[in-house]
Amino acid sequence: MSEEKKAPDDELAGTEQPFISHLVELRDRLVRAAIAVAIAFGILAMFPGPSALYDLLAAPLVAQLPQGSTLIATNVISPFLVPLKITLLASFLAVLPVVLYQVWAFVAPGLYSHEKRLVVPLVFSSTVLFFVGVAFCYFFVFGQVFKFIQNFAPKSITAAPDIEAYLSFVMSMFIAFGAAFEVPVVVVMLARMGIVTVEKLKEFRGYFIVVAFIIAAIITPPDVVSQLALAIPMCFLYELGIVAAGYFIRYSKAPE
Repeated sequence: MSEEKKAPDDELAGTEQPFISHLVELRDRLVRAAIAVAIAFGILAMFPGPSALYDLLAAPLVAQLPQGSTLIATNVISPFLVPLKITLLASFLAVLPVVLYQVWAFVAPGLYSHEKRLVVPLVFSSTVLFFVGVAFCYFFVFGQVFKFIQNFAPKSITAAPDIEAYLSFVMSMFIAFGAAFEVPVVVVMLARMGIVTVEKLKEFRGYFIVVAFIIAAIITPPDVVSQLALAIPMCFLYELGIVAAGYFIRYSKAPE
């Protein structure tokens, strides 16, 4: 039996690769991303250095502690390991565009031209929104949350947070706010894939407000400040996603 011929107008005709070739390319992309992270780690380890990076990360909390109070280390090796973890996290964030480019370069050959027109803006916007969420958390939310906690704490308590516990708290908050700021990207993808329509998204607006506050109550500390700081931007970003969805549906429409 003769092999089935591909449609002459198929953009992906002749681009198929064996499974092993895909694995090899995936390995190469992962290696390149790891090298980028390693290079950034080496640079940040020399300047400004792991200790300086941790001091920068702890600045919002230290600014709200009582005079003379500092963070403590309850583990012997914590003063060594925690700054290294901070440096590794900062290195990954610094080269996140490179990592996302490697992901894009791996999947791009299997996409049609109209799909590529959608992926490139989404990759760029998702990166920017994640950084905006992290920056919003660091420069605004941390200061308000720590101030609220210190004002609420009894005068008989002297705060001395552990550095590992603080690192865990910071990473969870960064991930929560970075992911929450991806709401427009999720909305656009759902509309573009045909799972929901723009009209349905508008009708779901009232329900999303409730969902946003429930999510904020679950993934943030049990204080009003951080919950409002997460839920309110999510509602605005949902509206932005509705507007962007209508544009991207027309922009990435498949040719007739």
